[in-house]
Parts: sequence; structure tokens; C-alpha cells
Amino acid sequence: MSELADTERRIEALLFAAAGPLSLEDLARRLPEGAEVPAALAALQQRYAGRGVELVLVGERWRLQTAADLAWLMTEERDEPRRLSRAAQETLAIIAYHQPVTRAEIESVRGVQASKGTLDVLLELGLVRMRGRRRTPGRPVTYGTTEAFLEHYGLAALVDLPGLAEMKAAGLLSLDLPPDFAVPDPSAAHPDEDPLDDLAEAPEFHTDYLGEEDGR
Repeated sequence: MSELADTERRIEALLFAAAGPLSLEDLARRLPEGAEVPAALAALQQRYAGRGVELVLVGERWRLQTAADLAWLMTEERDEPRRLSRAAQETLAIIAYHQPVTRAEIESVRGVQASKGTLDVLLELGLVRMRGRRRTPGRPVTYGTTEAFLEHYGLAALVDLPGLAEMKAAGLLSLDLPPDFAVPDPSAAHPDEDPLDDLAEAPEFHTDYLGEEDGR
């Protein structure tokens, strides 16, 4: 192997392993004295021309990089999950274990007067839905979970919800639950609930959301 070819190999190895671009001085400092660095770089640049990886000069420093026309292959699109606040997590848990449940019932379980925002976020994310109206004075809207809720938490069905004991300990389930308590089916009819056929009939959706700034 010629001395120039050996220098090319060494430069190639240095550039491949480097954390950033290297200058002529950086390369010369790592190579034997008298190494033909410029000639070796020119030969390497010619060899890499038109390939998937190219040797380029950036601000008087050299680096190996993906060919510009192939940059799209390195792009990965991801849906970043939206983090739920503690208030939203508590509200979602209450809805999952108590559904169908009204806004007032959620507040009663949490023990916090809610302000504007939390339930709005859960509705926007599609984790909960308005499912009916309670057959009580004022006919408040009831809420339940959705198929998206099951998919998000990797549950086959609501009966797979974990930790009833932990939920009780956290104060998110009533302590006086009957011994035969079972996780409700969100699609099932409820004896004191009428179906909600028109979202326009539910003013809570627009004007009375649970909120983030509730002191929790």
C-alpha cells in the first residue's frame, strides 16, 4: 500500500470516529509527521463523490456526512405524547373507575373545586367523552372513557384496569365501595342516565370545564 493510500485510510478512520468536523491541523496532529493530508483529503473526497456518504468541508473543517439528496431517509416523524397534568390524571382515573360520572361527582371524589381546563384537555385528546345526562335535577352531563383511552393505556377492556386498592389509597375511589364492585362498562346503559344525542345540548362542554389550576 502506498504512503498516500495509508494516509487516506487513517484520515477516513479519524473522520468516522470524530465527534465533530476536523481541521487540517487536527488531522496532521494525529498523523505521522510529513503525511500528505491535503492530497489524501482530495483523493478521499473524489472517492466518496456520488455515494451515500460524502466528505465535505464545513467552515474549514472536514467531516463525513449523509449525501444531501438522501437526508430525507434520516427523517423520522413521531407523535409526541402530550403529558397530562396531575389534575388531568386524577380526573381521568376517576372517570375510568366511576363512569358514568358527572362533573360534580368528579369534584366530590377529588375534594377540590375545579377551574377551567382539565376536562377540556381530556375531551380534546379523545380519552373521555360526554355519554349522557343524569336523571337528576339540572340533568348534568355524564362522562365516560373512550376506545382511545383503552388503546392509549394498552388495555383490552376496562376490566383490565389495574390497582383498585391503590386507587382507593390515593383517594380516587370511594372507600365505601361495595364488596362486589366491578369496573363499569362505558358502553353499557345506566339506570339513572339518558343518552346524549346532541352535543349542542351539553353547555358544560363549552362553558364549564374542569381545570388545571385547582390547587393540586
